[in-house]
Amino acid sequence: MSLDLALSGLGNEPLDEGLIRAHIAPLFSRVLARQEIYLANHSLGRPLDHMVDSVASALDAWYGTMDEAWGHSGWMGALTEYRRCISDLIGLDDPRGVVPKTSAGQGLRAVLNAFPQDRPVRVVATRGEFDSLDFILKAYGDAGRAEVTWVDPRGLDGTVPIYDGADVAAAITPGCDLVVVSQVIFSTGQVLPNLNQVVQAAHQVGAKVLLDTYHSAGVFPISVRELDMDFAVGGCYKYLRGGPGACWLAIHPRHQETMRTLDTGWFAKRDVFSYHRAEPTEPPFAVRAMGGDGWLESTPPILTYYQALPGLRFTLALGVDRIRAYSLQQLSFLRQHFKAAGIPHHAPADPAAWGGYALVPHADTNGLVQRLKAHGVNTDARGGHVRFGPDLLNTSDDLARAVEVLKAQY
Repeated sequence: MSLDLALSGLGNEPLDEGLIRAHIAPLFSRVLARQEIYLANHSLGRPLDHMVDSVASALDAWYGTMDEAWGHSGWMGALTEYRRCISDLIGLDDPRGVVPKTSAGQGLRAVLNAFPQDRPVRVVATRGEFDSLDFILKAYGDAGRAEVTWVDPRGLDGTVPIYDGADVAAAITPGCDLVVVSQVIFSTGQVLPNLNQVVQAAHQVGAKVLLDTYHSAGVFPISVRELDMDFAVGGCYKYLRGGPGACWLAIHPRHQETMRTLDTGWFAKRDVFSYHRAEPTEPPFAVRAMGGDGWLESTPPILTYYQALPGLRFTLALGVDRIRAYSLQQLSFLRQHFKAAGIPHHAPADPAAWGGYALVPHADTNGLVQRLKAHGVNTDARGGHVRFGPDLLNTSDDLARAVEVLKAQY
């Protein structure tokens, strides 16, 4: 079944299990053939059947046309569409401001390497950043390339560490160059409050803000332009069903020309396939492309875009607002059943201030995850909590059964 045909039957109605079973589930027949209750959708998203055909079309162009596959109706067209989809998804309103990356960490490095190299980059970041960004910042610090001020959580909500943008804003002082924060904390799902204070405090001292959108893009509607973000990173691995390697760096137009990263390559040049080089009397960037194109690197991993596009098209066609509304219903169902079963869990006062999964604390999270998996329930764990992340393919029967298994194995 084609995506357009399947979604045409949905109209604009709110999602329910009947509509999903009739119009959406058939698009995922391959992954739904697995005999398990998959609740790690916040970790590795479930791909559409069409992903196989999409990747095959890229390979067919290679087999059939060789170097002509690079044409704008082929590989370059997929690159262009990927950038447009990400721009639409995160509210950048500038497809050329989207720089495809293979990881969010690669995006962070490109930004760090765009600052002057005569002194360390002065960074403010939270202790709640994802491992990759955390590790990169610490590596730059160890090499003398960055000086990082780390912001700790302000307390606990039950067993869950709580961060606040107001604390990040308070840590920003004159001389700060870059602030790195997540819109949603990866380990807990907390939506960072007072993000506007972070942006305001940073811009008052001339610092830039890089927002990690990995657990917000595709989870709830966002607009990095309205948030006035300088940079944003994210990826398609989770909620966007695009698999590994399909990531991005988004750059506000005000920085596309004024900052130049050392993470560059021949795709950052004007007229890429003309192979024109700067003359000895010209600066090396004389042949640099304009706008976000000037932030591109070397030969891109074209198959990645074909891998990610079906999930992006699906998400945009369905609408993130509808996906979010249904997700909140599922999370409410889960938490109600946790409570009825007497299972300790995080019960947020405002569920809309949290991301796409629910938390269950446990003294041995890895052991519990393995026991659940042995009984057909696939979850994961971070920071002392097992994460339960349903998506719209999970039925209420799935969720109820998962709680039964959890109660027996807890």
